[in-house]
Amino acid sequence: MSTPPGSPFGVSNNYNHNVAGTPEYNPRGGGPPGSPLSDFGSENGQEEGEERQQPRERQPAVGGEVQVLRGTDIEVSTVIATFDSFLRNFRSVEDSKIRSDLSSRAASIAAGETFTEAEALPQPDPNLPPYYMSLLERTYNSQSTAIELDCVHLYYHSLETRRLYDWLESYPQEIVVQMDDTIRNLYESIYGPSDLPLQVRPFHFRTVSHMRSLSPTSIDSMVTLRGMVLRSSPIIPDLKIGHFKCQVCGLARESTIDRGRISEPTTCEAADGGCGSRHSFALVHNRSTYTDKQLVRLQETPSEVPAGETPASITLFAYDDIVDSVRPGDRVEVTGVFRASPKRPNPKRTVCRAVFRTFVDVIHFRVVEAGEMGSASKVNSSFTEKRVEEIKELSRRPNVYEELTAALAPSIWELDDVKKGVLCMLFGGNQNHRAENEEEEDEEEEIVGNKGRKSNKRGDINILLCGDPGTSKSQLLGQVHKLAPRGVYTSGKGSSAVGLTASVVRDPETRDLVLESGALVLSDQGVCCIDEFDKMSETTRAILHEAMEQQTVSIAKAGIICSLNARSSILASANPIESRYNPRMSVVDNIKLPPTLLSRFDLIYLILDSPSVEGDRRLAKHLVSLYSSVEKEKKENDIPQDLLKDYIAYARQNCHPTISDLAGAELIQGYLEMRKMGGNTKTITATPRQLESLIRISEGLARSRLSPKVTRSDVREAIRLMAVATQTAATDPRTGRIDMDMITTGVTMGDRIQSESLLKTVRQFMGENKGKRMVVGDIVKGIKELGGVDVDPEEIRDVVRVMEGEGEVTWSERGQTVFVKAGQ
Repeated sequence: MSTPPGSPFGVSNNYNHNVAGTPEYNPRGGGPPGSPLSDFGSENGQEEGEERQQPRERQPAVGGEVQVLRGTDIEVSTVIATFDSFLRNFRSVEDSKIRSDLSSRAASIAAGETFTEAEALPQPDPNLPPYYMSLLERTYNSQSTAIELDCVHLYYHSLETRRLYDWLESYPQEIVVQMDDTIRNLYESIYGPSDLPLQVRPFHFRTVSHMRSLSPTSIDSMVTLRGMVLRSSPIIPDLKIGHFKCQVCGLARESTIDRGRISEPTTCEAADGGCGSRHSFALVHNRSTYTDKQLVRLQETPSEVPAGETPASITLFAYDDIVDSVRPGDRVEVTGVFRASPKRPNPKRTVCRAVFRTFVDVIHFRVVEAGEMGSASKVNSSFTEKRVEEIKELSRRPNVYEELTAALAPSIWELDDVKKGVLCMLFGGNQNHRAENEEEEDEEEEIVGNKGRKSNKRGDINILLCGDPGTSKSQLLGQVHKLAPRGVYTSGKGSSAVGLTASVVRDPETRDLVLESGALVLSDQGVCCIDEFDKMSETTRAILHEAMEQQTVSIAKAGIICSLNARSSILASANPIESRYNPRMSVVDNIKLPPTLLSRFDLIYLILDSPSVEGDRRLAKHLVSLYSSVEKEKKENDIPQDLLKDYIAYARQNCHPTISDLAGAELIQGYLEMRKMGGNTKTITATPRQLESLIRISEGLARSRLSPKVTRSDVREAIRLMAVATQTAATDPRTGRIDMDMITTGVTMGDRIQSESLLKTVRQFMGENKGKRMVVGDIVKGIKELGGVDVDPEEIRDVVRVMEGEGEVTWSERGQTVFVKAGQ
């Protein structure tokens, strides 16, 4: 059998084995015997015009010829027999280790060594079915084509399979072809002849390579890389078998890929029944065979970047069923063949440069750390039955909410309410999709082509941490970024509008202009942590208005007009403009953020450094214990970070709580109580945005228990978190009352009333001085005499500008003078 079209190794006639004796050379020092011949060609082989070197031949061994893999002394029969035995007999890694220990014990007993009953070894489970035979059965039922081979299984099964593991790592393009043939033969021996193009996809090698460690010695070997997907191209049709037709006589010819190129027939041969015309063949596209191909750009994760270096990146090529299996922002483990291809100054000439470009032909993608924080279909498959049982057991604890809060950032002292709000953000609310007038306007929408149009209700929670320096704001952001399987950490000063949304770059392969995702897009369905939020430029902050409410990013540049998903929670931290938070000023005046942006945060926490002897003593004791050489005793109910990470991902994927009738009534009552806090002063103490925030927080609290229903206790806790966070930040420092106008408009109700009173007083003073010109100081003095109060000159200027807009006065900014019109 041959490799099916679309294999990352190309068509099998590029790599099939030949009959030869043992080669007299071994170009790759060390390692298993033999070495494959390097293919410095395009993605699937050599460049056109280059001859493939053939291994030297010896006389066949006595008794017949021995088939070996091209360029090696590895016998084909050994590879096939070893892999076939492994597929039929492997059950589990534990079972393989037990059988290996029993085999070693039997050899020792044969050598005369004796053992006591206490030294008896465990026995293998005879009822455990062969793992890969069960996998073949599932493949037969689902008619899928990929057989995932866990190479750890291959390594631990036996000494023979461990040698096969080494061969697979060193000579993948030869070994994988034989594995494909072996598994197809085994499949057909069980289920009968089949056209199903089964492919073995090895993954989970014991060694993970770093992008920076890849060198020329790694070319044509199997590598495993980890990183974050930066960009994935659209699916590219990759021609495998070209169907050509003579335009004169209609003779058809097919040409297969050879060393990465399709050769077009030049002559319609008369011997084949043709007309003898030259250059008369044309490619018939709809009768040719194509395979899917995709270019993926992979970048190092921040934890692997050396100090002072910029992240390295590498190009990947994915084929067939693994295209579109990852998306930008995913953290993945890639298994593939590291290849090199020469750069040609002129594609029509065979001369190539000495510099080669490198890439990886992907065989397997594996999303690590659950990939997304919940919505991907692959997340559920990453949890074993044992892990799911651990998660459900944790959710049944009576105080699971408090335990999850304590496990969120154990190194940070106190800040329990802040941690609870951040925990709700990690769980998030439900992403609701609501059809717009789907019953009433179906006919009209069908006419305009918008039938089924839906609007999204934001389910992600946004949080702002504001307060004094040294209060663990940045440390909490770092902890959340490590805990979130998907997300980006950035700083406000070092971020631009393009860096947050998307940049236009030129694709190195196609030379087309393409979009490269920014921080918000890469954080889609995750968390975007933004430190030093107050130092972000106005242009950059303007981008966040759309992303924080509509959860999209609109792009219109370089002829590319699109809307990108940015369905991420935003966790931001900001410092006051005076370095220390001034309690006599509002939160808007302290951090100088636009009210339109502040109102989009569900929770705004003020983290202040308040001196307290007892509190300072406990904080100092906690900090010293973190650096103490004495190991801290862990509590029995401490939750490991990996379990917390899986718990959050499992809850987001599988738990979609709905609001019960009692919880809905509690939400309405709580919202009305919040609205009544203004009393008779007409001060707005809550807006519909706060009600939506309460719903999201309540759903997050229900998810923290894996509960299918939002209860009244969830609503009460959400109202409490809102009271200690946003409503505290919205308290007017002069009156002590909650005033949401301070966050939504930047002006409190008291300031608005005071401004109206001052405007009335200034108008009264101006009415007594019609037709006169005066300076601001004269007005300040006159107001003091009229009302007996001191007025800030800047407030007078603001009032005069308002009066000028209404045509009552003429104001000179340069001379700072006011002319009162006589007719007013």
